[in-house]
Amino acid sequence: MLDQRYRWKNKQLRMHVSILDGKTAPTILLKNALYLNQTFRKWMRGNIWIYQDRIVYVGDQLPTKLDNCEIMDCTDQILVPGYIEPHSHPFQLYNPQTLAEYASQFGTTMLINDNMALVLHLQKEQAFSLVNDFGTMPTSMFWWCRFDSQTEILDEVEVFSHSNIKSWLEYDAVLQGGELTGWPKLLDGDDMMLHWIQEAKRRRKQIEGHFPGASEKTLAKMMLLGADCDHEAINGEEIYNRLMQGYTVSLRHSSIRPDLPHLLDDMKRLEIDAYDRMLVNTDGSTPLFYQQGVTDFLIKMMIEKGIPIIDAYNMATVNIARYYNIDHLYGNIATGRVANINFLSSIENPTPVSVLAKGKWVKRDGAKVDGVYPKFKWDDYGFTPMNLDWNLSMDDLQYSMPFGIEMVNAVITKPYSISIDVSSDELAMTHNESFFTLIDRHGKWRINTMLKGFTNKLSALASSFSNTGDIILIGKSKPDMLAAFNRMKELGGGIVMVENGEVVFELPLPLSGVMSDLPMEELAEQEKILTDELAARGYSFLNPIYSLLFFSATHLPYIRITQQGMYDVMNKTVLFPSIMR
Repeated sequence: MLDQRYRWKNKQLRMHVSILDGKTAPTILLKNALYLNQTFRKWMRGNIWIYQDRIVYVGDQLPTKLDNCEIMDCTDQILVPGYIEPHSHPFQLYNPQTLAEYASQFGTTMLINDNMALVLHLQKEQAFSLVNDFGTMPTSMFWWCRFDSQTEILDEVEVFSHSNIKSWLEYDAVLQGGELTGWPKLLDGDDMMLHWIQEAKRRRKQIEGHFPGASEKTLAKMMLLGADCDHEAINGEEIYNRLMQGYTVSLRHSSIRPDLPHLLDDMKRLEIDAYDRMLVNTDGSTPLFYQQGVTDFLIKMMIEKGIPIIDAYNMATVNIARYYNIDHLYGNIATGRVANINFLSSIENPTPVSVLAKGKWVKRDGAKVDGVYPKFKWDDYGFTPMNLDWNLSMDDLQYSMPFGIEMVNAVITKPYSISIDVSSDELAMTHNESFFTLIDRHGKWRINTMLKGFTNKLSALASSFSNTGDIILIGKSKPDMLAAFNRMKELGGGIVMVENGEVVFELPLPLSGVMSDLPMEELAEQEKILTDELAARGYSFLNPIYSLLFFSATHLPYIRITQQGMYDVMNKTVLFPSIMR
């Protein structure tokens, strides 16, 4: 949001009214438009008057004053509201600005964003300054308030302090608390988290759950404690149980969980045909996944699977706005709403040919409009290249732990007993075990173990892209691991692969070592190269980006490598503490 308490000041509101009085001309007139009217659940034809970023009239009339007004005949186009992504993690290699600019080309003109990277990497004042300035973009940017780190960090109490959480919940651009990855703590009696939920509800903000595999009783308990929505249903029965317990259900289709076709088939099988309490989301997918589209891709999938067309559009627009209590501003084409409008070539094709975001053309006749998204000076907000003023040595790469981490899939890991000799500087390429280190980005601590199942021929990988921004080292060769680390250090953060002393891949991440400043299209190409290089060395799972991200994520079973040490998720216990350097 802009740096003012209300969306429009009194003077602006009077100006909007003067347009209807014929004293002021609108800035854009969309004539004879066939648009989706969600109040009547019909496609209706009418005239849409826009002044700057607001729709000031929708109906049969035409304005009497048209000085300097852009007039567009929409007889041959179909208009729908701008799409809303309700579950955005805008730090998956990309950054919030590059994601917003890219998504707008596919008609997604609002993002409701995870604030995790802002909390972990910025001071509170820096974070709020950046969030405030994001409000100057054509894309409407809203935020979550995280209640926990979804891992075991050393300074959890300070980072997620009551004063910090309270400040985020008070912020106008924050629409929800969560997602609640730490909900087991809540069930175990964490009254501070319960207080934060209560405070969010008092402020009419929603609570987003994260309840994979939750039983009916657990879902009921979490509803009693304040949860409103959950996006973790992976089959029709889980959708049904959530609806029965009063949840809004957000259907996920992402790079790590491409579930939507299966969910829609299951809904048909179970005769679930009420859609008003359903949303769709892409759950922080990677750049490569977004090459096929963003929310528009999900709408098209729903239409092809037989979801009634108006419901398919509603699940990506007005249903989301109503859920977040902002439908007086967003999610529909009606008087008083923000002018986020997609122009389609046909009702069945949700990918827009033109896009208005806050009344600005960001796409016109199939082509991107350049120069409408501001470029951010990230250094001003604290997102600077990593400055590692410490060195890594062979002494840091000593591996003597009796058990390691085995990958079950791209994100689930379990413990295993180490039986090979790990005392040498090189491991054989005939098995799929690798050296594995997590080391503090400030060089204060490390933890060393073995990783089974990641690859069998990877000589070395260094990555500052991780859940906490700490540094991951994986490989068969300690000398190459040192070389990969040193190159990553030179880049100021990033992902680097080294083989036989030579860099075979590098992706700079100059924004605190966790985000790129490349356009999404270029970033997707780099992700493809990384994926192919890892696959050639034995990586066999769905998504290596999420593997790197979730090695420390304690909301997933069963064993994790964290700042505190090797962590048993099920028993909530540190098995081996991290070692101070």
